[in-house]
Amino acid sequence: MASSMLNGAENLTLIRRITPHGLGSIKSDLHGKQFPRLNLVSCGQNLNARTQAPRCSLSASGPASQLRFIQHKKEAFWFYRFLSIVYDHVINPGHWTEDMRDEALEPADLSDRKMLVVDVGGGTGFTTLGIVKHVDAKNVTILDQSPHQLAKAKQKEPLKECKIIEGDAEDLPFRTDYADRYISAGSIEYWPDPQRGIKEAYRVLKLGGKACVIGPVYPTFWLSQFFADVWMLFPKEEEYIEWFEKAGFKDIKLKRIGPKWYRGVRRHGLIMGCSVTGVKPASGDSPLQLGPKAEDVTKPVNPFVFFLRFILGAMAATYFVLIPIYMWLKDQIVPKGRPI
Repeated sequence: MASSMLNGAENLTLIRRITPHGLGSIKSDLHGKQFPRLNLVSCGQNLNARTQAPRCSLSASGPASQLRFIQHKKEAFWFYRFLSIVYDHVINPGHWTEDMRDEALEPADLSDRKMLVVDVGGGTGFTTLGIVKHVDAKNVTILDQSPHQLAKAKQKEPLKECKIIEGDAEDLPFRTDYADRYISAGSIEYWPDPQRGIKEAYRVLKLGGKACVIGPVYPTFWLSQFFADVWMLFPKEEEYIEWFEKAGFKDIKLKRIGPKWYRGVRRHGLIMGCSVTGVKPASGDSPLQLGPKAEDVTKPVNPFVFFLRFILGAMAATYFVLIPIYMWLKDQIVPKGRPI
């Protein structure tokens, strides 16, 4: 049974049922209300009016196997060549604040400064700054496929003692049973095969170690859905749960997060929308068996196709940069206690 902690306070029980197509469907029992078995139940709540019933809407995302723009490693490399310049100053303030980071890392239980921690997809080191509040920097390894992002991490003084390496989240350069904690924030949306990445998280953890994956959630508003499907993977909440279960994790929990000025609204999706944790119950590799990687990174990229996809990806990125500004303006205009 997997449970979801709504904003750290209220529980939403997710009961997954496997469909013939391999994607889970869920029933949601929230405050005694039952929803039909559809692909996704996405529930938002007005945080300033705790007595109101959650507003829920239903949607289905595109298949996880359908590669979006920055799920392709070569294209993502060039995308982040430019985005790394403004990432900490443009992307994080609207989607991944310090308060959100600390709230999302809380379920990871970073309770010992001597823990060995791997921060997979650590990028510019923003999430790592939250990790080293609780764990000695010399025990933390930051891994990312983008040298441009990692160059920003190397410039941060609190991270000087961290090990910083280039690597692939779906093929980690760590031995089996290596780390006490696996953290990955804002990375899963770029993985061509999320299940393979979660399987690797299981492998590198020690017995009793905990994985914490922080990532986006799929929108229910049609325009946001369009740009989400163009840009990168926005998983459904039950997909996270299913990936963790298949990899072999136990005690799986999902905690919803989001910018405070959204007031719990989730219809536009969230670049950082949930924090999912699971505990490794046995030593060794994951019991899940997978075939070879689907993506061939040695295959040349068609320049014309790359250019078109780059333009579409840039448009989608711009859209999701503007969404937090739109929501902030609504938060300023609409009286507190009223839905936005």
